[in-house]
Amino acid sequence: MFDAATRHELTLLAAGQPWLPAVLLAGRAATPIRKVPKLGWFVADPLVARQIYNDSTHFSIVSEGAAGHWWAQVIGDWVEPLFEGAGHTELRAKTRDLFTAAHTDALVDGVLGAALKQLTEDLAAGKTVDIAERARVLVGRSVSDLVGMAPEDISATFAGEGRNSGDDPDEPFRILFEHVEELVNLAMGTMASTTLDPVAVDRARTLVGKLSSSVPAAYARADGSTTLGRCRELGLAQDHASGLAMLMAVAGTDTLASAMSRMVALLHDSGDQRALLAAPERTPDAVRETLRVTSPAYLVGRSVTADVEIAGRQLIAGEHVKILTWSINNAAGNFSIHRDYNPETRQLWFGGGRHLCLGAQLVHSELTALLEALTANGRPWEIVERHYRRKVFIPTYETLRIRLTD
Repeated sequence: MFDAATRHELTLLAAGQPWLPAVLLAGRAATPIRKVPKLGWFVADPLVARQIYNDSTHFSIVSEGAAGHWWAQVIGDWVEPLFEGAGHTELRAKTRDLFTAAHTDALVDGVLGAALKQLTEDLAAGKTVDIAERARVLVGRSVSDLVGMAPEDISATFAGEGRNSGDDPDEPFRILFEHVEELVNLAMGTMASTTLDPVAVDRARTLVGKLSSSVPAAYARADGSTTLGRCRELGLAQDHASGLAMLMAVAGTDTLASAMSRMVALLHDSGDQRALLAAPERTPDAVRETLRVTSPAYLVGRSVTADVEIAGRQLIAGEHVKILTWSINNAAGNFSIHRDYNPETRQLWFGGGRHLCLGAQLVHSELTALLEALTANGRPWEIVERHYRRKVFIPTYETLRIRLTD
C-alpha cells in the first residue's frame, strides 16, 4: 500500500520520465539479478549490487553502458584514467582531505550560509517560499564555487542566450543551474546505450567548455576555502581539478536540488516533520531516509569486461548491467525518520566500492544545513502549491511552495 508521500514520489518520477515508475517498481522482481532482452542484466539486490561495485576485474565504469563512457564523450578520453585504475586511486588519495565533514560543513556555511539564514528569516516573517526554486539557486551557488565562477563570470559567459540577470542577485545562479541541467538532460534515452548522437555531443562539449571556462584562472588564484583552491593545495593537477569540479557540478547538481525539495515534501507528506521538530537529533536519520527514498541516481550502469558468474548467472564480456538503486533502496519501505540504519543498503544511493561518490559528505552537509534552516523556527510547514518538473533526466519539483503553520 502506498502512503501519501510515496504516491507523490511516484507521480514526480512519472512527470520526469513517464516510463520510470513502472520500470522501477517492476524492477523489484529482478531479485537478485535478471536478464532483459536488448537491455542487459538488471540487479535489484543490495548484496549483488555491492559485489559488482567492488569487482573492478570483471566490471567497468568507462566502457559502453556505464557513466564513464558518457563522460568521455562529453569531456574527452582523458577522463578514463581518472575513473579507473591507478589514476582513480591517486585521485581519491589526493582528495581525501577535501571531503571531511569539517571541511564540507565549513564550505557549505561559506557558500550557502547567508542564503539559508535568509530562508529561515523569510519563513519566520510569514512568507510563502518556493523551496524548489530556492534549491536551484542554492545548488547554483554551490556549482559557482566548484567551477570558480563569480556572478559576473556567469553573466558574461552565458550572455546572448536569452537570459539577463538584471538586478536580481540570484539570477546568475539560476542561469548556471539551468545550463548544468541541460547538460544532464542530454543523458535522456541512455537506458539501452550510453553512446550519444553527434548533435548531443557537440552541445554537451559547448556547455562543458562554458561551464569550465573560469577554472584555469580560479585554480590559480583561489584561496583554500574554495574547492579549486583546496584542490591546488592538495597537489591535484589543474586538468584533474577541472575534471573533478565538472564531475561534481554535473553529477551532483540535479541530484542535490532534487533531494532538497523532495526531502521537504517527504517530511511534510509523511507527517515526520513534527517528529523531527520534537527530536532534532534525528536530523541525520531524516537526511539518510531522504537519500534512501529519493535515490536520485535511480539506475547505475556497469559494463561487463570479462566473463563472470554472479548470483548463479553467467555474465559475458560485452554485456551491460543496470543496478536498480531506487528499487533496492525503496524495498525497505516508506519514508520514516524512525527507521533504523540498514547495513545492507548503507549509502547505496551513493554507489559503492572504489566509486562511492566522492562528494557524499558534501551532500550530507548541504542537506543537513537546509534542514536546520527549515526547522530553526521550531514550527512545521505546510505545502500550499506543488508542481512536478517535466521531461527531465533527474525527477524533481518545478514548484514546491511552503509556509510555516502551527
